[in-house]
Amino acid sequence: MEPINVFDYETLAKERMNPAYWDYYAGGSDDEVTLRDNQRDFARIRLRPRMLVDVRQCNTSTSVQGLPISMPILVAPTAMHCLAHSEGECATAQGAGAVDTLMIASTSATRTLEEIAQAASGPLWFQLYIYYSLDVAAGLVRRAERAGYQAIVLTVDLPAMGNRERSRRHGVPMPPPPLVRANFVGIGQEDIGQVAVTWETIDWLRTITSLPVLIKGILTAEDAQLAIAHGVSGIIVSNHGGRQLDGVVTSIEALPEIVEAVAGRCEVYMDGGIRRGTDIFKALALGARAVLVGRPIIWGLAADGARGVQQVLSILHTELELAMKLAGCPTLASINHTFLKL
Repeated sequence: MEPINVFDYETLAKERMNPAYWDYYAGGSDDEVTLRDNQRDFARIRLRPRMLVDVRQCNTSTSVQGLPISMPILVAPTAMHCLAHSEGECATAQGAGAVDTLMIASTSATRTLEEIAQAASGPLWFQLYIYYSLDVAAGLVRRAERAGYQAIVLTVDLPAMGNRERSRRHGVPMPPPPLVRANFVGIGQEDIGQVAVTWETIDWLRTITSLPVLIKGILTAEDAQLAIAHGVSGIIVSNHGGRQLDGVVTSIEALPEIVEAVAGRCEVYMDGGIRRGTDIFKALALGARAVLVGRPIIWGLAADGARGVQQVLSILHTELELAMKLAGCPTLASINHTFLKL
């Protein structure tokens, strides 16, 4: 039977993936409290639908950083897609492009950023980890610019790796070279150093690129205010899918204070726990411009390659449209906090 929701894809993916690979993607840190609560906190929010609204046509098209897309659903940056499917990030990019939405490619991809760009038919952003040195990071940014990526997304919540016990029991899975270091082929020992990523790093990054700079991993109004002060173009509210500091606020819980702190000065997005169209509706009602989806994309990829990614995104899109119709919201602009009971 054709999968009808993302949970069906989760079941298929678990059946097909190496158990060590599955645990790498599925696991969180420590007791996995945040991993579980990312979904539970969506369930706690109730909807307040309005009736007798003409919803025969619902328009989900929007833009992010000026780029038009068909839906407010983006592909989150996740590592090592070749653990889920042999074509890895290239298949993911094809699936996202097939439904006219955007993929954020990870520094830790198992296909080079150039290969991903060549495979893609939709817009791309590049997620940056600052490994090794600032010179290496600058090289990645320059490569992304040449390959046609249209924004840089700096992940800021990884000063150290979270205690991901599921992965530790198996050992962190690594694909064979060169896939494991696809974007770092040719980087030698002389290039390796330690880099402290701080607010000054944002300032440095903005001096080396004309692309919009977004930061991913913000959970407080205080940091949102600092991000604005350092000139970011967008904030992604995220707790790294529950894989870093366990017990932190969930993304949907943190979203309202960050939207309030930003006060329209940059676009705000969120990820963490998105499994249904109603989850997306709730995030939009609390002020998110769009949401990022991570694990369900991996499930679709593992189950059916590019087509699986396309289908996961299509399912979420269809569910969002239905939620909008049943709530009485014919446009994304009509969705606001009055449709929620917190």
